[in-house]
Amino acid sequence: MSFYLRFFVAHLLILFFMALGCQQNRSIYYFGEDTPIFDTHEVFSGERFPNIVTAMDGSLVASWGNQCFKVRRSTDGGKNWGPLIEVVCPGFHGGGMIVDENSGDILAFVEEHHPISTVFMYRSKDHGESWAKEPFIIQPDKYGNVPSMHMNERGITLKYGKHRGRLIRASRYYGEGNDRMYWDQHYTNAIYSDDGGKTWFTSDPFPVLGTGEAAIEEMRDGRLYYNSRRHHSTDGLNPRVRYTAWSDDGGLTWKDMELCNPLPDGDQSRDYGLMAGMVRLPLETHDILLFSNIDSNEGRKGGTVWVSFDCAKSWPHKRLIESGAFAYSSMTSGRKGTASEGIIYLMYEGTENNVSKGYVLRFNMAWLLSGSEFLQ
Repeated sequence: MSFYLRFFVAHLLILFFMALGCQQNRSIYYFGEDTPIFDTHEVFSGERFPNIVTAMDGSLVASWGNQCFKVRRSTDGGKNWGPLIEVVCPGFHGGGMIVDENSGDILAFVEEHHPISTVFMYRSKDHGESWAKEPFIIQPDKYGNVPSMHMNERGITLKYGKHRGRLIRASRYYGEGNDRMYWDQHYTNAIYSDDGGKTWFTSDPFPVLGTGEAAIEEMRDGRLYYNSRRHHSTDGLNPRVRYTAWSDDGGLTWKDMELCNPLPDGDQSRDYGLMAGMVRLPLETHDILLFSNIDSNEGRKGGTVWVSFDCAKSWPHKRLIESGAFAYSSMTSGRKGTASEGIIYLMYEGTENNVSKGYVLRFNMAWLLSGSEFLQ
């Protein structure tokens, strides 16, 4: 075999194995247009707790509220937002909204008050315009514990492997309560459904205690990546960075727990943490993840987005997106063939004149990577 033929075959093999799963190729940096896009929209005023999802028709659905659960929609890619839709009042945002990509329905969880509390589920069959409460069942975990919902990143529909079509979202167990004396009992986990949300099963616990408020994303090889806040360390490990683990069985068990030192968990002056946003860009050839939290030595400020090009092995680039107040956050990305295509949406808690606000940032990869080594 000639040198050139051997070189050609080797090159094909490299491309083949790269396409099988996670890889470190950084040849695609743009998700959408190569002209930078960045703008901010105030969507809610007062109350707390953000989630944002992209409906199957490309509409953006932003949810909010620790007194009354409410949503707002955008049908033009986030440029303009429709009227406030009050789903239930009183109602406490449970987080983890899910777009069921099998049916197009959107599922939302609402609790009576801050957990531990009764959980309700609401379904929208028209991309977030109207909602109806539905009965559902949550099976307890292997210890007999039924999880709470508050306050996790949006859920996902699995796209790969034998569990394709499964709905999954992060959840959490509060032990006997939310007071600090009970934090050693807390653990994060997940609930998943194979029947469109009628019946939910609870995963095994995340491998360490003192965790809660997490995000789950699926890689192209079918593995699930779990990224969690840790508000209290029970084993001497650093609680000021994010904790991660993986699932090879569709979210039943979590293993290979690691500290993700590049990603801070809340301000670095205390062991408390902060709910974060995370999204995998909908690319068929790359596993590019974005993560949002704060990059702050003290105080909830300095909202920042980090980028991983290699299945969360490394996070080589970050960019400040809000220098002022920044607390809980949630992210989603646009859908192909709709007004949202190519845009990343980050919803976060901010403050203006001592009033809590819910903002939605719109940006693209061209803006996020502008001036970085990856676009040189």
